[in-house]
Amino acid sequence: MDSWQSKYNQTATPALYLHIPFCAQKCFYCDFSSWSTRQDDNRMKDYVKALKHQLDEAAQLGLLAATKTVYMGGGTPSLLGQDAVDLAQNVSALTQPSEFSMEANPDSLSDDFLANLSKGGVTRISLGVQSFNDNELKRLGRIHSADLAYDRVLAAKEHAYDVSVDLMCAIPEQTERSWEYSLSRFVSLGVDHVSVYPLTIEDGTALAKQTQDKDTPWNAYDVQADRMQAASKMLQAAGFERYEVASYARNQKSCKHNKMYWTGESYLGLGTSAASMLTAPEYDMLAEKNTSLPARPQDAARARLVVLDSPKKIAEGASLFSTEFDVEFLTHREAVAEDLMLHARLMEPISPALLNESERVFGAPSMQKVLDSCLHDELLECVNNEDSKDKTTYRPTEKGWLLGNELYGRLWDLR
Repeated sequence: MDSWQSKYNQTATPALYLHIPFCAQKCFYCDFSSWSTRQDDNRMKDYVKALKHQLDEAAQLGLLAATKTVYMGGGTPSLLGQDAVDLAQNVSALTQPSEFSMEANPDSLSDDFLANLSKGGVTRISLGVQSFNDNELKRLGRIHSADLAYDRVLAAKEHAYDVSVDLMCAIPEQTERSWEYSLSRFVSLGVDHVSVYPLTIEDGTALAKQTQDKDTPWNAYDVQADRMQAASKMLQAAGFERYEVASYARNQKSCKHNKMYWTGESYLGLGTSAASMLTAPEYDMLAEKNTSLPARPQDAARARLVVLDSPKKIAEGASLFSTEFDVEFLTHREAVAEDLMLHARLMEPISPALLNESERVFGAPSMQKVLDSCLHDELLECVNNEDSKDKTTYRPTEKGWLLGNELYGRLWDLR
């Protein structure tokens, strides 16, 4: 059995995601599962208590026995204060991860919180900055100032965390010059990771209502492409390497957890709207205890689950074994096609083990036809495989990233 095929037979998830749906204020562009919540709202404490119980249940099943990375996202996990520290301690005691990331917003990232959080085993802070321009922040519905964001990034760095910054482009009020200013302010901070992404105006958000029937030239596709290319140029000049379509790192500080998503590893998600991707054995372990889960089809190699329970239901003490999920099953063919598609988000060449598995599953002629079409249209480029002189592999070009949906669609169509 080759190394890639073995991914579909894992019995414990290498990655764990915890969703915290609480925010001080809902941003105008946000369509995530998050709600404005007062800091003294008891639902947050009850929600954390329920997550701790669900973690214990997952550990009893053995699903956390191989966990290497943890990501606590939201929402705004830092809004939980000491409860976030307590939850992190609980997670670390069960998993002992090599990387533990937590999302935070500048307005809830106090020095005391930073000092306590490391006791919980958190190693990495992902800070939602979005812009270093106050007017742009106001138009996005962010409640922090540019100066506070700058100060809090430095504070996290001084507390010895690996720090990542989120920046957003193609947003209201942004110009070419203001985007370059935000990028230069980021570079001056001296941290080693940044995620850069263009704004998507999602239906149902406050921003969608504000811009309804109005022109949004600041968000046009060519503006998005120009901003992303400007970021690539400036960041690479500062020593950053793009390792994923929206992420840059230097000094080997790429996000290990996010790379799990792109390289076919299974993961468990707990909390409202959290997503899991489980192998057939992992799904069967959970379904044995959670009898509301549908029976797995015999040809299903992988299951995608999304938690349907509301924050209220979870706060009332919902068990992992009574949690309601939306479930989608993937055949082995679909799982391999999905892995190809997701791997194409990375700068590193497609794994030779994945290419071998793809040829085995789809047939070498079908596989080569798709690869040749991507090469012809300059969505992929050939690279030499360091492990084998006779085997060529592939990675996305700059054009492939800019036309990502086209590239990913061709690979997914192999299913």
